[in-house]
Amino acid sequence: MATATKAPAKKATSKAATNADAEQSNPAVSVQPILNQQQGAPAPLQRFGTVTQRLPIGLEENVRQESVDMLNLLLADTCSLRDMYKKHHWQVVGPTFYQLHLLYDKHYEEQDALIDQIAERIQILGGIAVAMAADIAESTSIPRPPRDREEAPVQVSRLLEAHQIILKNCHDFAKRADESGDDGTNDLIVSNVMRTNEMQVWFISEHVVDSPLAQAE
Repeated sequence: MATATKAPAKKATSKAATNADAEQSNPAVSVQPILNQQQGAPAPLQRFGTVTQRLPIGLEENVRQESVDMLNLLLADTCSLRDMYKKHHWQVVGPTFYQLHLLYDKHYEEQDALIDQIAERIQILGGIAVAMAADIAESTSIPRPPRDREEAPVQVSRLLEAHQIILKNCHDFAKRADESGDDGTNDLIVSNVMRTNEMQVWFISEHVVDSPLAQAE
């Protein structure tokens, strides 16, 4: 009678051995951040003050360069005005504290929204938007207010002066953008920057009208 032949037993493979083989064939990705890459960095992707032809938007380089230069000036002034509103929001005192405290912060948020719109337009044109506080301080045409706390009428007067500087530039820049055929920049300046600043001028100007409060004269 023939004896059945047993099949050779398969060699058992341990789980640890399997994992070790997998690690050798697929080494784990390092999770260590690569630090200090700013040291000895290669040349920047783009130099400030230049424009590139990255986006086909139908505008010649000289037109885009002029618009970027104008918008960066407008951006620096808008950043300065925005920050002045926040300074006054923190420091306002007097009988109109509540009204001005809220109004200053509302205008701050509106100016902050304008900053993003202006900066994005600069990038669309192929330029680089001015961004850091030190660079803005060097570029702005708005007088720097003192660090001191000032009376509300003085605060309002400083804000009105800043608004007027921006609005005068808006009229000039919008006209130049229109003449060069940059309709997008013209629309941004007129529809957004100019109209927002004009509305804010109206709201804060009414706070320095010498009008009787309780009894008509």
